[in-house]
Amino acid sequence: MRRLSRRNFLVGSSAAVSMGVSGKLKVIVAGGHPGDPEYGCGGTVARYSDLGHDVTLLYLNRGEKGCPGQTPKACSTTRVSEAQRACEILKAHARFADQTDGEAVVDQTHYDAFRRLLEAENPDIVFTQWPIDNHRDHRATSTLVYDAWFHMKKRSALYYYEVSDGEDTLLFHPTDYVDITPTEARKRAACYAHASQSPDRFYSLQSQVTRFRGIESGHPQAEAFIRHPQSSAKFLL
Repeated sequence: MRRLSRRNFLVGSSAAVSMGVSGKLKVIVAGGHPGDPEYGCGGTVARYSDLGHDVTLLYLNRGEKGCPGQTPKACSTTRVSEAQRACEILKAHARFADQTDGEAVVDQTHYDAFRRLLEAENPDIVFTQWPIDNHRDHRATSTLVYDAWFHMKKRSALYYYEVSDGEDTLLFHPTDYVDITPTEARKRAACYAHASQSPDRFYSLQSQVTRFRGIESGHPQAEAFIRHPQSSAKFLL
């Protein structure tokens, strides 16, 4: 790991050693819908899994309202299958928090349920969506993760990621970058596994984001993150 103007860049698997990462990490990437974690940080997920770490993509819902012309039940089946295929490509696990697409609830009951779910995973590092976002499910995911992290005594590292910057995520000013050039093809394949979700359109947009972040960080393509200021920095590759 090398540092430039307070920003960290992934320079290869040796970075894990230089940051004191040893043994198998538990990595959680939370997103509102199937596809959000893949688009936001699929390249980073692939880098963790390639190093032998245990990665789970935690979806707030099953995306059951995201298939025009399909019933919610049929859409849920489609999107769960797509998420499982995407996770196979990234060598990750899929888990669902059982909320409803477009109807995210943030209250005491759901705070407690989400905290129990995250506690059961016992992560070393958590990635979640940036809270300033145009989609309510993305905002809810961020809030639920933050509350769980806070009540878990902030013992895991916490990073925020972006999706469709400018369309969903807003006011995102990265503190850290990960070079995804070696894993961009797998990220693309994982995103295209979500065939019901217009990947030609959305991957094109996300690719513009990763290329721009690459320009910022000195790589062909990079994913960008904001580290919570009270979070440990040692587990980001």
